[in-house]
Amino acid sequence: MAEAAAAAAAGAAVHVLAVRVYYEDTDAAGIVYHANYLRFAERARTEMMRAHGIESSRLMRGEGLNFAVVHCAVDFLRPARLDDALAVETRIVEVGFASLRAEQRVLRAGVLLARIVLRLAVIDNAGRAVRLPAAIRAMLINLSQSQEK
Repeated sequence: MAEAAAAAAAGAAVHVLAVRVYYEDTDAAGIVYHANYLRFAERARTEMMRAHGIESSRLMRGEGLNFAVVHCAVDFLRPARLDDALAVETRIVEVGFASLRAEQRVLRAGVLLARIVLRLAVIDNAGRAVRLPAAIRAMLINLSQSQEK
């Protein structure tokens, strides 16, 4: 994941995570099972946050906060297949006081396979909606603005 950290340090507009399709990701025809695109996207969002200093375990332990998906829309455009090398792009589109909106794209050799748009709520350990800490919100806003350039 050194690539992700380097991209973050360089101010990269879009975070990219490389993913290989394994047998366990596919159905009997060797095509990625639809739910696995969400798994790839979750990993990519986690690594994007980690690249910017926000680790899920530390956020849960230290701040008592979690991100929960409250809305997700997926457009499946082309199938990914066994052994494909994929790139999952993640960008923050909007940052609110207690939520954020992200867009993720799954590509193979530059060809768009799936597009995922989601809203994440910030919740406490009891599952109640709470505000983002100011420092994290500022970082996410900065990240979303750098992606617009």
